[in-house]
Formats: sequence, C-alpha cells, structure tokens
Amino acid sequence: MSKQYVTTYTLENAQPTDIFSLAVTPTQVLSASGASSIRIHDTTQPEAPLVQTIEGAHKIGCHHLVTSRNGRKAASAGFGGEAKIWSFGDADGNTGWREEGRVVVDGNKAGELWAIALSEDGQYLASTTYDGRINVWDTAAGRVKIREYETKGSFGMCIDLSTDGRFTASGHENGSVYVFNNDTGRMLHSLPGLVKPVRTIAFSPDGKLLAAAGDSKIIALYDAASGEQVANLKGNAAWVFAVDWSDTGEFLLSGAYDGKARVWSVTQRECVATHTETDKTLWSVKWLPKQAGMSERFVTAGANRSISFYREATGG
Repeated sequence: MSKQYVTTYTLENAQPTDIFSLAVTPTQVLSASGASSIRIHDTTQPEAPLVQTIEGAHKIGCHHLVTSRNGRKAASAGFGGEAKIWSFGDADGNTGWREEGRVVVDGNKAGELWAIALSEDGQYLASTTYDGRINVWDTAAGRVKIREYETKGSFGMCIDLSTDGRFTASGHENGSVYVFNNDTGRMLHSLPGLVKPVRTIAFSPDGKLLAAAGDSKIIALYDAASGEQVANLKGNAAWVFAVDWSDTGEFLLSGAYDGKARVWSVTQRECVATHTETDKTLWSVKWLPKQAGMSERFVTAGANRSISFYREATGG
C-alpha cells in the first residue's frame, strides 16, 4: 500500500528563525519560532495568506504552541518561562486572536513549564517541567494550577491530552512514557519500550492508541487502556521530533531531524509515503482538519523557517 501526496505550495521565510511549533484550527495554521511573534495563515484561501501577526507574543521566542480542537483557544509557551492563553474572536463579532492572560507559573522560571497540551474545549492546559512533574491548569478559573502529577524526575519533553479529557500522557528524556487518569488523579501506566529521549507523544482521535517517538527513531504504539505496546513503526533514519494523527486515526504523520515527513498506515504498520522538502530538521508536522470536498492535507515546518503544504494526489 502506498499513498501519493504533492506539495501544493511553500511559504518561504514564514518566520525569521526556526519554526519550532505549528498549531491548526479548521481555518488557520499558527506558527511559533525563536522570534517574538506568532503568525497566523488562512488555510481556506489559495496559498494560505498571512492574516494576523501577534507582535511581541514572547519576548525571546516561543517553543510550543497548541490549539483546542474547536479552534477557539490557543496556548503558547515561551523560552522566558512564561505561558499565555489566547482566544479567537469576541462577543462583539471581532475576529482574530487576542491575549486572554498568562498562566500562573511557580517562580515563572524557564524549565518550570515546557511542553504543553490543551483539552478539546480549551478549558484545561497540561504541561511538563524540567524535573518531570506534570501540571494542569484551569484556563477558565483564573488560569491557576489545579493538579500536579509526580514522575521519576526526568525532564518532560512532550505531553498530550486524550480527546475525551480522561487521560494525560507524557514523554521524558530518560525514555519513560507515563499515562495518568485525570478522573482519579493517579498514574495509570508507566510504559516500556523506549530507552532514549521521547520527544513527541499523541493520543489517537478515539483515545484507544498512544504514539510515542524520539531518539530511538521508532514510533511506538501503545494500547492506552492496558498499557500494552502493540506495535513499532520502523523506517525513520533520524530522531523523530513530531507525530500527529489524521482525523480518522487511520494514519500517522511524522517529522524528523533529517527533514523527512512520513505518512504511516496504522493498520498496515508501515510507512506509505515519504517527502523531503528540506534536509533541515522538521520540528513540527500537522494534519489540517478535513474539509468537505477536499483531499487530505498536512503542513510541515522547521529549521528552514518555511511552512510547506501537502495534499493527497487524488481529490481536490
């Protein structure tokens, strides 16, 4: 089985430095970099024009940027240790993103908040820390911390929340992967299989599978309920920095240190497409939400400072 994707266009120099994170909504792609601004492009229009620039979002750059599934909330984490919540539009009918406020971070120091994830409705923000703790904030109630999970003290490099909000998963520098039950506040699983740094982690849309990857170059798939490792997706030749599930959960998208973006069939357990627009690191890859009458699309970005758009070769 193979799938064919074509590059539709590339936004050259979309940011002035490495693009560390992309986040998507049904109509937009947001990008964050080592520069201070967040930039927003409209994915409903040809060649995704720039429609908003949030100047000075993070003074010394932003390393993580996430959106809620409904596209109304966003969160960003900066190299200065600060985190901000953003909302789209307002009651007066104004469009565009505006700052809602800062997350209350202990000491507001770098490393106290690193990787971040938003719940489906944007109410809860989860983050990792330099010493392995997992924190959860309520963005609707003063943006204060409401829960803290303890792990074995290794730097938390990545985090995700399941779509239904029941589980939090984190990946760590020592290769550990943890799953927490948000209802009980307890650790559900400490998962085996990866002994090198885990740089990216993601729940499938139905919450049944968890994908984790990093310096081991494989993508490990786990049963989220039992904690059993059910598959290893092999074929990457370099560290994996990002994974993302398609809307249906049939495919995984990955981005790696060697600049290669790969599409994986979850049922076939194999790579079905490989694309290389650059030999520089891909820090972030994202599927674009499925649009009626349009074929599958995804975007990639990284050290070449550009955003590349792909679509499946069949369809619109």
